[in-house]
Amino acid sequence: MYNLVMKDLKLGVNPMFFVLPLLMGALMLVPGWLYFLVPLYFCWITIPNTFAGFRTQNDLMFTSMMPVTKKDIVKARITVIVILELLHIVIAMIYGMITIRLYPNLTYYFFAPHMGFWGLCFVMLAIFNLIFISMYYKTAYKYGGATTASITGAMLFAGIAQWLGIENSYVTDIFNGTGADNTALQISILLAGIVIFFAITMISYRVAVKRFLKVEIL
Repeated sequence: MYNLVMKDLKLGVNPMFFVLPLLMGALMLVPGWLYFLVPLYFCWITIPNTFAGFRTQNDLMFTSMMPVTKKDIVKARITVIVILELLHIVIAMIYGMITIRLYPNLTYYFFAPHMGFWGLCFVMLAIFNLIFISMYYKTAYKYGGATTASITGAMLFAGIAQWLGIENSYVTDIFNGTGADNTALQISILLAGIVIFFAITMISYRVAVKRFLKVEIL
């Protein structure tokens, strides 16, 4: 499985997508911006282009000729997705910490990049993974519909969450008000988001394996 992951990282993923988190993450430095957009660039750019590359390279056929199981193929591909997601979020979090220190007195209309906000981002990516991975492995080849549906799901979550953050005073207080200074609360939200992210991604993996086992590779 390790060799499959390294194969994807070295041959399947364009090196630009390892640089992209540094470039897109820098948008976190824009004061008071809609920060949900930063991790969404992963969904908009990295996933569609990476899986288009896999399809162009006929990666499925190549991988199926290797002495590996379908289960390992799915596990390796999902591992690569998670690595790229974590790369985007961790780098954006670092930029976010810098932003908070650069603008300590800034009044935020959208979510401020505190720890709780990143918990929401993990949930958003969990939704993306559930839809994309589950749909993609119906064929392990067609990525267009899966990409569209998963991006829509992630954006709907981000939109609803941000709307609540603006319209609901309780949610506003948690993320931008007094709750933002409550370290225990912020860490709890972040940890809850991480747990949800990995739990849902594992569910996606199990669904993907069941579906991929039914796919006939010609």
